[in-house]
Amino acid sequence: MIFLKNKIHIMLMRATKGFHFLILYSLVLLSSCALDKKKKAIVLYDDYCASCHIAPSIQSLPKHLWKNSVLPEMGARMGVRDTSYSPYKGLSFAEQEAMLKTGLYTLAPIITNEEWRLLKDYIIQEAPDSLTMPKIEIAHKHLKDFIPKPISFDMVADAMYTYLNVDRSDGKIELGDMKGRLLTYDFIKDTLVFMGNFSRPITAYNKKAIEYITSVGYLNPSELASGKIFMVNEDKVTAIPEIFHRPVHTMVQDLNKDGNDEILVSEFGHLTGRLSLLKQKDSVTFDRQVLLNQPGVIQVVVKDMNGDGNKDIVALVSQGDESVTILYQENDLKFRVEKVIRFSPIYGSSWFELIDFDNDGDDDIITVHGDNADKTYTPKPYHGMRLHINNGNNRFEEKYFYPMNGATRVVSRDFDQDGDFDFGLLSTFPNYENPEESSFIYLENKNTSDFIFEDSTFKESNFARWLLMDAGDVDGDGDQDIILSSFTYVFTPVPDKQSNFWKEKNTDLMILENKLIE
Repeated sequence: MIFLKNKIHIMLMRATKGFHFLILYSLVLLSSCALDKKKKAIVLYDDYCASCHIAPSIQSLPKHLWKNSVLPEMGARMGVRDTSYSPYKGLSFAEQEAMLKTGLYTLAPIITNEEWRLLKDYIIQEAPDSLTMPKIEIAHKHLKDFIPKPISFDMVADAMYTYLNVDRSDGKIELGDMKGRLLTYDFIKDTLVFMGNFSRPITAYNKKAIEYITSVGYLNPSELASGKIFMVNEDKVTAIPEIFHRPVHTMVQDLNKDGNDEILVSEFGHLTGRLSLLKQKDSVTFDRQVLLNQPGVIQVVVKDMNGDGNKDIVALVSQGDESVTILYQENDLKFRVEKVIRFSPIYGSSWFELIDFDNDGDDDIITVHGDNADKTYTPKPYHGMRLHINNGNNRFEEKYFYPMNGATRVVSRDFDQDGDFDFGLLSTFPNYENPEESSFIYLENKNTSDFIFEDSTFKESNFARWLLMDAGDVDGDGDQDIILSSFTYVFTPVPDKQSNFWKEKNTDLMILENKLIE
């Protein structure tokens, strides 16, 4: 009997061990299967999300934005059928037709349903519930070296300025607005002069022997091209026959030094866009050369970047494959294109300046990132200003980052005239629900080699939503002032209390008058 009990016990032990083994084996298989699926999902993410731009980190957006905004758009571009989402919803027939012609929304799926589910599940699983914002945003001091002077114009209602520039020759402030009005403001005399009406939002004004006024056409995202460039010569207004796709910046330069100006047009576009070069054939016609064939070109600077005596073009691309691109002119308007800095496609790159920050004889690049009026609106910790130092061969390394939610403009000057660069930063997209965030920050350079800055702001920065910023000597006293222009259009969430306050103040410009020289 004892022998039989022992035998039964041994059999039970063996069975139990076998059962445990089966469980363990099943767990290993499941784990291996899960691991294989994750590896496959990572490959899919790299293949599909980095095919035309840098793949954004999955951790850079919260789960709900991936699920409700980014993934539906990704699926539509991959030909995945989803009855709950259509990129054409609510659009006119003409807009839908223009979008179809881009070929970006394929009808033939480029990914299987199984792969799409695997990719989607992986992204949603890996994405964080929310993003953590940096604490530096509550550390600002009071701006002490400038006196804020809000300016309101009686003749202008609902201030929405789409162009701002300080004329370096006389300190007058040039303005263009949503209604197509071109204006100049003399801060010393406190006079506003009406210069013309071009019916549509103005985004650029170039004064040469001929004046060039650029109208964006559709301000909101659109695949329909309706932008125009007007020429004013001896009070006669004519339009260049070419139609442009949401042009946001125009540069007029004699690029090949033949005595005739060329026109560089940054066509921001929407799903498509380009950087165009216009060469005038006669008084009414131009040859058009496409230098960059991609959307989001927002600004160019012309400068010899490699010391060969030719004028090169430095362009900021702020949509899709976000980058700083140098177009090296090799001979007579023939260019070699090189992307010298690339950014994640959700950074919202908005502006840049070329400066020799470290005083070593070459140009460094200052960029700001924070355009948040898109499908992924949320406060973002990677928004702000970046300082990219040149190694002498146009290879740039990010050496400094100042976080600023919604940053859209930067001005670089020696405001305190101590021999180094200070910065003014503007945010069009601060979190208005957070009273500790500011829409303007001044960074005073305390130590160039160690990248040490002291930040400050001013309480009147909440008088308006600011879109544009420039710097110049508007009061004629020999130092650099900072000018902000208002844009009351609401394209991101703003508390009613804040928008009502803006209406009450009715501020068109904020002049930060530099008091270095009294």
